[in-house]
Amino acid sequence: MRKFGLIGYPLGHSFSKNFFNEKFNSENIDAEYVNFEIPNIKEFNEVINSNPNLEGLNITIPYKEQVMEYLDEIDEDAAKIGAVNVVRIEHTKGKTIRKGYNSDIIGFTRSIESLLEPHHKKALILGTGGASKAIKYGLEKMGLETKLVSRSKKDDSTLTYNELTPEIMCDYNVIVNCTPVGMYPKADECPDIPYDLLTSEHLLYDLLYNPNITLFMKKGSDRGAIVKNGLEMLLLQAFASWDIWNKQY
Repeated sequence: MRKFGLIGYPLGHSFSKNFFNEKFNSENIDAEYVNFEIPNIKEFNEVINSNPNLEGLNITIPYKEQVMEYLDEIDEDAAKIGAVNVVRIEHTKGKTIRKGYNSDIIGFTRSIESLLEPHHKKALILGTGGASKAIKYGLEKMGLETKLVSRSKKDDSTLTYNELTPEIMCDYNVIVNCTPVGMYPKADECPDIPYDLLTSEHLLYDLLYNPNITLFMKKGSDRGAIVKNGLEMLLLQAFASWDIWNKQY
C-alpha cells in the first residue's frame, strides 16, 4: 500500500487527511494518508525512517520553513519562496531522496488570477509566515507590487497595521489575509485593517476557509469589495501535491 501524510503541529484543523483518503477510496487507489503530528521538526527524520513506504508528505504550520534543512533537493520556486509544503520521497538504489516543492503558489495563483483587474497593481499581504512568502512570490510573478503587513516593524519591506494610511489603502487595493485571525472557532475576529477605507475597487482574499465567509470577507463585502476564501486554493494545491508525488509536475 502506498503511503502519504501530513506533518505539522497541531493538526486538528487538517483538511488533507479526509480529502486524500476519500480520493483514494473513490478512485480505488491502494493508498492511505495519515497525520504525523510532531511537536518538533527534529522528529522529521524519525517519521521518514519509521515509514519506509512513505512516498510523499504535505507540510503545514509551523514547519514550512524549518523542514527545508531536512531535504536533499528543493524545487526552484520553493527555494525562491523560502518555504516548502510538499515533499516527494523517492526510494532508489537503497537511497531515500527527499525533494521539496511549494504547491501554495500553484493553488493561489490559479485561484486568484481570474479576479484580478487592470487596476489591481499593488497588494498588501497580511502576515509574514511561510504561506505569506508563497503569496508574495506568486503575486509578484503576476506583476503586482507587494507589501507585507505585520503587528511589529521588521524592515522597510514591512508595514505595521498602524501604518495603513488612507493613501496606502487606496494604492494597495488587493489585500490577502495569510494570518489565522478569524478562523473557527474564533470567527468573530478579523485582521486589524481600516475597513472603512475599502471600496468596490478592492479585492480581499482570505486564505482561511472555515468559516466559509470570514469576518474579514464580510467587512470587505459590506464595502462593495470583491471577496474570496481559500477553499479553491486549498483544493488546487492538493491536486498539485498529488501531481508532484506522481511526478507529473
